[in-house]
Amino acid sequence: MQGFFDPATNTVSYIVHDPATKAAAIIDPVLDFTARNGRTSTASADALLAAVREQGLDLRYLLETHAHADHLSAAHYLRAQTGAPVVIGARITEVQAIFGDLFEANDVARDGSAFDRLVREGDVLPLGEQNLHVMDTPGHTPACVSYLIGDAAFVGDTVFMPDYGTARADFPGGDAATLYRSIRKILDLPAATRVFTGHDYPPASRAKPAWEASVAEHRSNNLHVRDGVGEAEFVAMRKARDAGLEAPLLILPSLQVNIRAGEMPPASPSGHVYLRLPVNAI
Repeated sequence: MQGFFDPATNTVSYIVHDPATKAAAIIDPVLDFTARNGRTSTASADALLAAVREQGLDLRYLLETHAHADHLSAAHYLRAQTGAPVVIGARITEVQAIFGDLFEANDVARDGSAFDRLVREGDVLPLGEQNLHVMDTPGHTPACVSYLIGDAAFVGDTVFMPDYGTARADFPGGDAATLYRSIRKILDLPAATRVFTGHDYPPASRAKPAWEASVAEHRSNNLHVRDGVGEAEFVAMRKARDAGLEAPLLILPSLQVNIRAGEMPPASPSGHVYLRLPVNAI
C-alpha cells in the first residue's frame, strides 16, 4: 500500500496491490485544479501512474469512495490512460439526481452509467489472490463506501485521524446519525484493522500529515467517536460543528465533474469547456 498526499486539497490517494500477482487498484485519485484561473493538471494522477509502472503493477480498478466535494477526480483521465474501470457506490444515483439538477447537467444520466461498476454492501472485487470487500458507509454522502482488503480499510471521508475526528454530514443527502452508525460499523472491525483516511488536516499538535490509525486507536482516542460517545451526543456535536463550517473551496467545480466520473462537461460549440457557478444555490 502506498499513500499519496495532495497538500492543495489535503486528500490522500492510494495504490493497493496483491504482492503475488501485482494486481492493483487506485483509490480516490486527484485531478489538480487551480480555482483562480480554471487550469487543470494531471501531475498528481501521473505520479500514481508512474508508481504503477515502476513497480510493474497490473491496474485493475479505479475506486472512488464517494463523489468528492473538495477535489476533482482524476478517474476519467486514468481510465483513458489505462482502460481500468471506475467503481463507486450504487447510491451515486442519488447524488447525481441532487447535483445533476443543481447544475442542470442534462448530459448526466441519473442512473450511474457514467461509471463502469456500481457496488453495494457485501460485493467482492477480486484483486489477484486477494479480495476487495465493499462496505456501505453512508452519512457524509449517501453513496459513501469503504473498501476492505486484508487488514486494511480505506474509508474515504467517513472518519479522519483520531486527533481530528470525523467528516461533516451537512451536504445534501448527508446525515449525522447515519454517519455515526457507519463509523461504528467500521470500529466493529478487528482491533488491529488499519484504517486509511481520505484526508488529513493536521491539528496544531501534529506537524506532518498522517492517514493511518488502527481501529483500536480510534476506539480509544478519536475525538468524536471513541468508545463511550453515544449517537445522540455525536449527532449534537456534528450538527453544531457543521453549522459553523464554510463550504469546501472546490465544491462547485468538483461535484459537477465528479458526478460524471471525473469527466468534464461537454465542450461548447467553440470548443471551450465551462463549469457552472450557480449563484445563491447552496
